Amino acid sequence: MQVYKGLSREDIEAQYFLRGLRPSYETIDIPQWLERSQRFVASSDATLDIKYGPRERNTLDFFPATSPSAGAFVLFIHGGYWQRGDKSVYSFIAEPLVRNGVSVALMNYQMCPDVRMSDIAPQARLAVAWLWRHALDLGVTRDNFNVMGHSAGGHLTVEMMFTDWAAEGIDLPPDLLSAGVAVSGIYDFEPILYCSENKGLRMDAEEARSVSPIYRSPLTHAPLLISYGANEPPDMRRQSEDFFAKFRQQTKTMEILPVPEADHFDAVQVLGTEKSELFARALSVITAG
Repeated sequence: MQVYKGLSREDIEAQYFLRGLRPSYETIDIPQWLERSQRFVASSDATLDIKYGPRERNTLDFFPATSPSAGAFVLFIHGGYWQRGDKSVYSFIAEPLVRNGVSVALMNYQMCPDVRMSDIAPQARLAVAWLWRHALDLGVTRDNFNVMGHSAGGHLTVEMMFTDWAAEGIDLPPDLLSAGVAVSGIYDFEPILYCSENKGLRMDAEEARSVSPIYRSPLTHAPLLISYGANEPPDMRRQSEDFFAKFRQQTKTMEILPVPEADHFDAVQVLGTEKSELFARALSVITAG
């Protein structure tokens, strides 16, 4: 029986249970990323586990640029279906950025099932606001302040671009963010209702719609790069394509970039590869501000 856009529950499970499509993800990919990240952290001038909020996982790692040439800052938000993952695995994303003059923070956040899905975006807003308010302490410019994320972090990146920052604090400017880079995000949560991953997320139809950016509108004209792996399942690709199609005319500064020969998990590795087109485009978007 079809339950969503011509897809059955079995179709959705096959396309959205992403770990099932990459059996080596937890046994090979994650350990390799963690090893690469640990090597980078050991050689960097990092400040780890900075508290930005009241929850246990409200912590940030900060990596200053090795040269101030670009004068840009970006917050990276990791993926893991809003219920798994840790910033320590993804420090390798910062390595080529800091080498190119971009200071980087990576955030953790309290995940499902400890919290509701609707409690996660407010934590990302709290992290962004904390970083903006402490920018001078960190030696970071407020004039080029960006956000970037993969998978669940791609969704949260878009949430940040859709945030009314003036409503988050009287000291926060409405144009707080200069740009965003969202890789392999989910922007319409209805199909997740029919996927086994929802056991941890515990969404009902009302919450799924409320956390879906596709039903809202951007609150900024800042550039936004939407990217995804060309080898991701068709409905995962459609998520990015539909989002781009709906909002490209509203912002006029939105770009889309499929990553050739990349699945969902390859895409984040490509993002951290300095010679890749995705990294070059992301760096261009971030440093243009």
